[in-house]
Amino acid sequence: MDTPATYNRSTTTDEVQNSVSLPLTWRDYIEVTKPGIVKSNLIVIVTGFWLASAWSDTFSFLLFLITVVGSSLVMGGSCVLNNYLDRDLDLKMERTKDRIIASGRMSAQFALIYGMSLILIGTTMLGIWANSLAALLGLIGAFIYVVVYTAWMKRTTDLNTVVGAISGAMPPLIGWAAVTGNLEQGAWVLFGFLFIWQIPHFLALAIMKSEDYRAAGYQMLPVVKGFLETKRQILLWTGALVPVSLFLYTVGVVGKIYFVTAAVLGLGWLALAIAGFFAQDVMKWARQMFAYSLVYLIVLCVVMMLNAL
Repeated sequence: MDTPATYNRSTTTDEVQNSVSLPLTWRDYIEVTKPGIVKSNLIVIVTGFWLASAWSDTFSFLLFLITVVGSSLVMGGSCVLNNYLDRDLDLKMERTKDRIIASGRMSAQFALIYGMSLILIGTTMLGIWANSLAALLGLIGAFIYVVVYTAWMKRTTDLNTVVGAISGAMPPLIGWAAVTGNLEQGAWVLFGFLFIWQIPHFLALAIMKSEDYRAAGYQMLPVVKGFLETKRQILLWTGALVPVSLFLYTVGVVGKIYFVTAAVLGLGWLALAIAGFFAQDVMKWARQMFAYSLVYLIVLCVVMMLNAL
């Protein structure tokens, strides 16, 4: 068994050849948790917590910190296990072949223990200092992401993006549940909003990275059914997102400023999705869709919090 504090240059995941030992740094332990994904999910955790606090007319800064830290540990641990399970296919893709676990710089055995430990610590924090519902939601999200999405569906079906979106929509539920101990109507609208948002967002990314996914053997929609069907699915889900995004106003969680902002940005994204059928440069269009989706989410989350009722 490789020691966790060494780098091991390897040609395969499990058999190390020509190894060069170097000490792991604290950055390596952070990098393997995919901090970009964790940070992007923090905004929706904070949004769920903030809206629930406004809805229930209560706010605890200590509970806020516990929710953020506990959720981050669960998400980070899940990402470590994602890297652990994907290490064989990561070696086949140019952009992922140098990841810490895939390249052997961190041993697979240690990564497994590390990821599970982070999830355990995070759910324990949520269960003890927030509530059992928040902890349970964290575990459900981790299970779907690691077991259902990563270990199973990414390798077997192009429906993996839809199923994976369930785990990605759990963070706002965790934030909401930490405050109220329940999942009121507003929490479920947030879940639906983020669930639908992820699908056109990640399908655009799948188009951008389609050749990498093809080389690795991932069953992503652009690889299995082509760009035209992917564009159709992007249009379908973007169209569905527009009315769902407005439900937060109808259930009394946010005000009119959010309603107008969501309507304008949603119609703008829908127009861009339609433009994809006429795009001469599909990759350029996919990059525009991906960038727009990020701006859309960040702006709406900020407006939600500023316009919370």
